[in-house]
Amino acid sequence: MQATTTGAAQDALTARALGPSDYKTLSLAALGGALEFYDFVIFVFFAPAIGQLFFPQSIPDWLRQLQTFGIFAAGYLARPLGGIVMAHFGDLLGRKRMFTLSVLMMSVPTLLMGLLPTYASIGLLAPVLLLIMRLLQGAAVGGEVPGAWVFVSEHVPPRHIGYACGTLTAGLTAGILLGSLVASGVNRHFAAADIAAYAWRLPFLLGGVFGLISVYLRRWLHETPVFAELKQRKTLAAEIPLKAVLRDHGRAVVVSMLLTWMLSAAIVVVILMTPTLLQKQFHIPAATALLANGLATLCLSIGCVVAGSIAGRFGARRTLFFGGIALAVSYYVMFQQVAFDPSKLLPLYALTGFLVGTIGVVPFVMVKAFPAVVRFSGISFSYNVAYAVFGGLTPIVVSLMLKWGAQAPALYVGVVCLIGMGTAVFIKDFE
Repeated sequence: MQATTTGAAQDALTARALGPSDYKTLSLAALGGALEFYDFVIFVFFAPAIGQLFFPQSIPDWLRQLQTFGIFAAGYLARPLGGIVMAHFGDLLGRKRMFTLSVLMMSVPTLLMGLLPTYASIGLLAPVLLLIMRLLQGAAVGGEVPGAWVFVSEHVPPRHIGYACGTLTAGLTAGILLGSLVASGVNRHFAAADIAAYAWRLPFLLGGVFGLISVYLRRWLHETPVFAELKQRKTLAAEIPLKAVLRDHGRAVVVSMLLTWMLSAAIVVVILMTPTLLQKQFHIPAATALLANGLATLCLSIGCVVAGSIAGRFGARRTLFFGGIALAVSYYVMFQQVAFDPSKLLPLYALTGFLVGTIGVVPFVMVKAFPAVVRFSGISFSYNVAYAVFGGLTPIVVSLMLKWGAQAPALYVGVVCLIGMGTAVFIKDFE
């Protein structure tokens, strides 16, 4: 009788449509994710000014640039550790606590970065403090991304998990677009001397303040029903969650890491590296390349929602397979056509950006791959470690491949898409 009642309740939950509380959860989660990603990426848009202000004027420009981007990269290195630690407590103490802590850990360092004294004021302590702030940012985003996916997926009915994960991922990518728009606005309205003097601080202060507002708004979110039930039934992890993940869910970890490789290649190469590649290889004006990139990023956010919705209805395997083919072909065609006719850049890049939205399916697969009791730890470990490795190596590999031809970026994306499509074959048990 009890089993029948439980089954009926589960069927009712599955059939339930999204309600006002679901949309509130999705909206607040996506907003917080967008602001947190904005805080994480805004650094790179002002790297030249930061390099001039936080390192000695006497060192060569190449060394100053190397040290500045080294501090930027340190945030990526901190992601796995921060994500694993926060996921550990998220599986044991609750999703909501870590979900709120992650945005707080991002907002405060971002705000402080906008207030830091420069090298001229405190010497070597300036870059040290900047590095500490960047490490805290990395730890925060390492917990935010998997935590957000787990949080929204455990709130909505099962048949809407694909849509929820896609919407949340769209919010994260919108943070990149927001950072680009704010940076463009600052550079348009302030002279170079004013940016170096004080205006570079404004985007950090803005991100910190809005992040703190997001912390306040997340107070109105509730713990996920899935975790609440685990706690009520006293079925939380009886050991270190990551230990159980590595011992019992190796296949899910491998699948999640390979799909994260596809995700990182799509974001790093197609969205982050392509504007520079277009300028260097095809002599596209910087303003045109950045405009096209902004349009592609906007289409990416839309594509994430569409892909997640399709995966929820028709399955992740089909969506990843056909989306991977379309992305690889589209990016290759874009490189081919732009070399002969740069006027086609905007529509081709917009289409490619939309197809990058296929990555919105990846969190849907990972949520399904791990049981609730270790879900946060499983996703966090797989995603953050894979992103740190592949996201860090991708620019280096693509740069080396460019020695053999201008089509190297498209070739790399195509190969990784093939790996993602092959991996899709092994996710049938997770759907």
